[in-house]
Amino acid sequence: MMCSEETFHALESFEARESDFLIATYPKCGTNWVIQILHEMVFYINNKEPSIVQAMLEFGRPEKIQTQNEAPSPRVFSTHLYYDNIPKSFFEKKVKTLLILRNPKDTAVSFFHFSNNNPVLPSYGSWDLFFKDYIEGKVCSGSYFDHTASWSKHIDDEHIMPLTFEDMKLDYFNNLKKISKFLGLSLSEEQLKIVESKTVFKSMKEKSGDTHGKLGNVFFRKGEIGDWKSIFSESQSKEMDAKFEECLAGERIGEILNYSRYCKN
Repeated sequence: MMCSEETFHALESFEARESDFLIATYPKCGTNWVIQILHEMVFYINNKEPSIVQAMLEFGRPEKIQTQNEAPSPRVFSTHLYYDNIPKSFFEKKVKTLLILRNPKDTAVSFFHFSNNNPVLPSYGSWDLFFKDYIEGKVCSGSYFDHTASWSKHIDDEHIMPLTFEDMKLDYFNNLKKISKFLGLSLSEEQLKIVESKTVFKSMKEKSGDTHGKLGNVFFRKGEIGDWKSIFSESQSKEMDAKFEECLAGERIGEILNYSRYCKN
């Protein structure tokens, strides 16, 4: 996990507010996409930029916690933390939380390319080496399956709304409406259409150099559904199927992921 022990402990003093928004994801499940969506939505409602918009709770030095505590509202945070590691104040204040999920096979492929093109992450000489670490939960941020399971028992909490990367890709505008309503932002249809035009993948990839600098193309590679079919071997696909059955198939979050539709040939 890309979080120092000092920062991890400093998070205990984090002061969440009811007006905050939190985006919770496992890496490469649509984090930056949804960050940009909330940025645009909050801007329209408040007619000003959020004071914090790309702050991963767990990244950075521990001193940042005090700075974030003092930042004015509205604040938008994101995290790759397991549910039990989220600062307690987020749940005490019932902070509106978007839990973004993505099928584990496409997540793995995206994570592989991200690791090999991000200078702060370990590089892998081959897909096979990465797959072994991924399936065993030895990659940055730990196990996809453990992370997803940690949130599973809480997806019916009133302040948490699960969304899937796949549903958003296939029915984007209606999911934008769901997000707006859940967050209590109540954007008009016209405003939502503008948000849609600014946050479709093609638009975000084109301006990624402005939003993410030299790493723009690293954060926004393809954003496709089914990319796993180009790299998974048959045995790897079956191994992932078995892992899903073991860890998530009996959970409601497993139903939400619609594994059979997106991860079976």
